[in-house]
Amino acid sequence: MSVEPIYFKNGAVVVLDQSLLPGAEVWLRCTDVLDMARVIKSLKVRGAPLIGVSAAFGVALAALRSTSPAPEFLKDIQCATGMLAATRPTAVNLFWALQRMSEKAREVAALPPGERGAALVEEAEKVRIEDIAMCRSIGKHGAVLLSDGETVMTHCNAGALATAGYGTALGVLRTAVAQGKRIKVIARETRPVLQGARLTAWELSRDGIDVTVIPDAAAAHIMKKGLVHRVIVGADRIAANGDTANKIGTYDLALVAAAHGIPFHVAAPHSTVDFSLPDGSGIPIEERSADEVSVFNSATVTPDAAHVMNPAFDVTPAAFISSIITEAGVALPPFSESLARLLS
Repeated sequence: MSVEPIYFKNGAVVVLDQSLLPGAEVWLRCTDVLDMARVIKSLKVRGAPLIGVSAAFGVALAALRSTSPAPEFLKDIQCATGMLAATRPTAVNLFWALQRMSEKAREVAALPPGERGAALVEEAEKVRIEDIAMCRSIGKHGAVLLSDGETVMTHCNAGALATAGYGTALGVLRTAVAQGKRIKVIARETRPVLQGARLTAWELSRDGIDVTVIPDAAAAHIMKKGLVHRVIVGADRIAANGDTANKIGTYDLALVAAAHGIPFHVAAPHSTVDFSLPDGSGIPIEERSADEVSVFNSATVTPDAAHVMNPAFDVTPAAFISSIITEAGVALPPFSESLARLLS
């Protein structure tokens, strides 16, 4: 495991600032819920599982700072969860974690302030440890799909940096390599924030895993040359039927893979599956700042009169997904049946 990007120490949550990678490795101390909301919103921490873990610690910080009696304490927690919920609308892990922490807060509200704060820190730490364990299980189930000598293409970053450690899609690759399989990785750069070029390549190269970065637009060309055996990506929200929201560009990658007969896999924990949505049409898509597209290296690269659209995610229909790899096993189509069976 190359990095664990979040931990609690001396009353603060310490997170790796991913916006500065690979140029600088800077760790930030978050001492209150506002700090945590800011680092989530600004992509200093990102990736659906890590957003959930970060939100859990954000609620814990709010609990530590509250000295109010039980009714007011619960209002403080409600305020904190509302602030965190407003940061990133697509990643369902965020809302899953907030619900879990809110339930814990109600359970311990009558305790003395110090005890209830400690109880919520302990609950957030459980979320962190469970996330790493789930990623390792995802890796174990997914590695079975890979054969020695394969080259896998991925998009964005679904690795240790997107989770509490180890990773989902990259966890599958790590496990396969640990089993002695010779695996190569092709990482799409992932415009406009370059999570593939900056983050996926950074953590895989740290682990000694063979990784090549390509422009997003080169995927079809590379596949046509027969250089890719399968695609594995992460997810930010999966509907009950298997429709999957992930970083913008995932949908077109799935279409290109289908055109070349290449298997396309999604790797994600149960907290990413939203059974309340029958399909992907109800998944909210975050629209991010135009500056992420129009400004590059502090220089404006689009005319002032040009409009900018910057959706952060797209939804890949289940029909283009070969399997969904979870900590409970590998779900196969039809996903409405297999996901419910595996994750019930």
